[in-house]
Amino acid sequence: MLLKKAGWDPVGVSLKYPVWKDPSNGLRENVCCSAESFRIAKDICRKLDVPHHLCDVSREFKKEVIGYFLNGLRNARTPNPCVMCNRFLKFKKLFAWAGRRGIRHVATGHYARVRRDSRTGLCRLVTARDREKDQTYSLSFLSQAQLRNILLPLGDMTKREVYDTAVREGFEVFLKRKQSQDFCFVAGNSMGAFLAREVGVKEGEMRDDDDAVAGHHRGLHFYTIGQRKGLGLSGGPFFVKGFEPAKNVLRVTKDERALLQKEVRLGPCNFISGIPGRIIRVRAKIRYRQDAAPARLIVDAGKRATLVFDKPQRAVTPGQFAVFYQRDVCLGAGEIQG
Repeated sequence: MLLKKAGWDPVGVSLKYPVWKDPSNGLRENVCCSAESFRIAKDICRKLDVPHHLCDVSREFKKEVIGYFLNGLRNARTPNPCVMCNRFLKFKKLFAWAGRRGIRHVATGHYARVRRDSRTGLCRLVTARDREKDQTYSLSFLSQAQLRNILLPLGDMTKREVYDTAVREGFEVFLKRKQSQDFCFVAGNSMGAFLAREVGVKEGEMRDDDDAVAGHHRGLHFYTIGQRKGLGLSGGPFFVKGFEPAKNVLRVTKDERALLQKEVRLGPCNFISGIPGRIIRVRAKIRYRQDAAPARLIVDAGKRATLVFDKPQRAVTPGQFAVFYQRDVCLGAGEIQG
């Protein structure tokens, strides 16, 4: 509706993702790409006199996203499938679909903004007006080629304004829809069963700071750095401190200060508008639900970098992503190596 009012001639496309087919999966169908959501999308497009198409990317999703996710877990890392999906699947497939039909631009409902630098001609990824809903973290690996032709019409609106506009324009259906916080292919409460089936159960020792056996684990891939719940250890609280894959040992600690770290190694990195300098001041976050913290970004050869935070950060997790900013501009991101 916003695109039409802005003079565009939109075409609606829904991407069909796979869902883990297992009795234990509470999702059954992905909330964002279920038969019901496709019906709603089609009905809304019909109301707006906009064509609607369904693009099945299930096979590619299994390879590019689920494959990446499981491979990371098998290597004692904690992957972030949403970041990888946006660059290597979602936008890639949408642009490919559009290109075959002579369409140049792709618009999505992400809360973020794209601004073109009039001096350099490069596109910048800018945080959304609604800082609580900002999604630049998950878009931080997009390329210049993608950003150049992306439209993000919700970036200058708050979520409240989006919902008020939807109601005013007769789209009350969104008020009745529960937003999923799960992975899009398996419900959160089914993740344990998913990992047991896809990766297996590989029991080993939990060892504390004195190298004493504190208990036993089901497999390193069931845990993440900083985790407290679900360890089943008495005399705690204990926290997951690290992994020793070669010995299949899960390191735990009672000292939460042991989870603090100032230097974070990154690589490979994506610099959205080019490498800004070898050493620069930034604000960076090491997970999505976190306020960005002051740091120095030191760029090395081969698009690798080191973040040195002013204050130590808790539970730095290999496999996750550190995203760095200057003011409201997202400069890019790098995968956390350690």
